[in-house]
Amino acid sequence: MNLSAHFTLAEFAASNEAARRGILNDPPAELLPTLRRTALGMETVRIRLGGMPVIISSGYRSLELNRAIGSKDTSQHIKGQAVDFICPRYGNPANIVAALKDSDVPYDQLILEFARNGGGWVHVSFADSARRQAFALDERGVQPLFS
Repeated sequence: MNLSAHFTLAEFAASNEAARRGILNDPPAELLPTLRRTALGMETVRIRLGGMPVIISSGYRSLELNRAIGSKDTSQHIKGQAVDFICPRYGNPANIVAALKDSDVPYDQLILEFARNGGGWVHVSFADSARRQAFALDERGVQPLFS
């Protein structure tokens, strides 16, 4: 099922960790409108990144999966509002965050996660109101990103 022009429900729900642990990670039907809104937000990300393909590593997470990986019960992934991704053809995660931070992409949170030596990934969420919070997260904790 397509959620938007370039994103499917299957890629939003895919999880190697869920498969390894035998955890069902199918989003409930009532989250489909939220997942579509998140996919439309990801379309704005893709446009901002020059139309380059975006690779989702984590989208929707069931509460069981979210707990299994040690994430908080307040994670926006559970609500279908968040996506972790990379876009190698655009650049490394730090380049991506730099391109998105002050753009017109209507994000709620933008987090550069574990981006040592060009690695890591980008977390972006889309909620009813865009708080436009930007952070970096690593083994030392969370730090705000400033212009």
